[in-house]
Amino acid sequence: MIRSFLTVSTGTLTSRLLGFLRDAMIAALLGAGPVADAFLAAFQLVNVVRRLLSEGALNAALVPAWLGVREAGGPTAAAAFAGRVLGTVSAALIAASVLIALAMPLVITALAPGFAGHATLQLAVNDARLMLPYLAFAGPVTVMMALLNAQGRFVLTAFSPLLFNLALIGVMIALLGWRVGGIDAALAIAATVGIAGLLQLLMLAMRGAGAATPLRISFDGEMLGFFGKAIPGMVASAGPQWLIVAGAIIASSSPSAVSWLYFANRLIELPLGIVGVAMGTVLVPELTRALRGNDRAAMVHAQSRGLELAVGLALPATLGLIALSQPIVRLLFEHGLFTLADTKGTAGALVWLALGLPAHVLVKALSPAFFARENTVTPLRATLKGIVVAIVAGFVLGRLFGAGGIAAAVACGAWSSALSLIRHGAAAFGFSIDPEARRRLPRIVLAAFAMGGLLWLAAHFTTQLSGNVQGAVPALVLLLLIAAGMIVYGLALAVLGVTGWRQTLNAIRTAPPDDLRA
Repeated sequence: MIRSFLTVSTGTLTSRLLGFLRDAMIAALLGAGPVADAFLAAFQLVNVVRRLLSEGALNAALVPAWLGVREAGGPTAAAAFAGRVLGTVSAALIAASVLIALAMPLVITALAPGFAGHATLQLAVNDARLMLPYLAFAGPVTVMMALLNAQGRFVLTAFSPLLFNLALIGVMIALLGWRVGGIDAALAIAATVGIAGLLQLLMLAMRGAGAATPLRISFDGEMLGFFGKAIPGMVASAGPQWLIVAGAIIASSSPSAVSWLYFANRLIELPLGIVGVAMGTVLVPELTRALRGNDRAAMVHAQSRGLELAVGLALPATLGLIALSQPIVRLLFEHGLFTLADTKGTAGALVWLALGLPAHVLVKALSPAFFARENTVTPLRATLKGIVVAIVAGFVLGRLFGAGGIAAAVACGAWSSALSLIRHGAAAFGFSIDPEARRRLPRIVLAAFAMGGLLWLAAHFTTQLSGNVQGAVPALVLLLLIAAGMIVYGLALAVLGVTGWRQTLNAIRTAPPDDLRA
């Protein structure tokens, strides 16, 4: 499982790093004013669709269903089932795209009520309509990625999202060279979003089309039953994005707050994407096979390793983002129209959002246990509860503390969802971890806090020394701090007996079972 996890995580990390470059260019082109708020409010809609669909959310529902059909009826029946899912999803999303395009002013008003009565609303509507073709392409992309994951072919699904960011980056390089105005730049980037979705679809279609034949549209009992289970799981899997949307709804009445929350959340999505997407992509097939084979030992092993990886990556990332919030934001985004005031606002929001990162990762680590049992309702309820908590807390904290208060409310919503899943999971089937996990987890936490404390002291000291130094020095200092933090964390894990280089290399080299190989 470690090898598959690392394959997915590597692809996700590469995509997220390209995403940082993409967002840095968006910040330089649009800044953090009304044009940026309008574009990013529209882009939030695309991001939610990506999480609902093409970044592994449908995987949680389709993989168990497809494996069940293959076991019962063989490869031909599984391909026919996949063809019906692919055709039905594609047709439904094309129809949804048309309807949303017609109702876009109402959609944007619901997502950003603070825009009503301002020119920002029409800017957001124009951007969102140009992005909308992505929704239609995301349907078949979703199904093809899930089918490849079900067959253990993780490499293509891990790296195909790179095309989305590469297409946007290419267009923005041209826009920076032509010195296009903010409004025109936003429209050009928005139009590229749909083209990027088409490129991803073409790449997957060349490799995975044979797994879904014949292509049909069907709304019979079997399909309705499948979608009845899939849709709640898809909504639940996009929980972090729904919480940010809830925060943006409240923030839309405050100038630049939508942009600050967006850019801060992009930094949260790097560790969340590495752990979360990999959890949903790798753990669901592992747990599903263990459940179907009634192999409790394999189930406990998968849950234990998944929880160790989640805590071992999320906790140090949380502490690192808090300690280095302002230097990171300054390095990535303070260019062009993005000002020092925007850096401070974004960094303040980042600190509070980072406190919710462990909760988001816990949700990603715990949800596969429900999805593998084809229980998508419980994660959905936990997500909805978190959204309600975030909205209620956001109205209160946002009035008191501005964008930082809204970010704190988002973190509260994340912890509400995580605690709800823990409670329901323990009551329904219990979460079992092996003795190794019980030994390692407290030591992982201790190592992370040791790293976080030293990193905070080092960051405070270097900030005082560097002062207002410009050029490449701040970037070099930040990279050295990040590298030092990673080294300290690795040494602490080794000293505490959590893992060593030999164990890590053995885990990476261990090949997965035949049906999990890419």
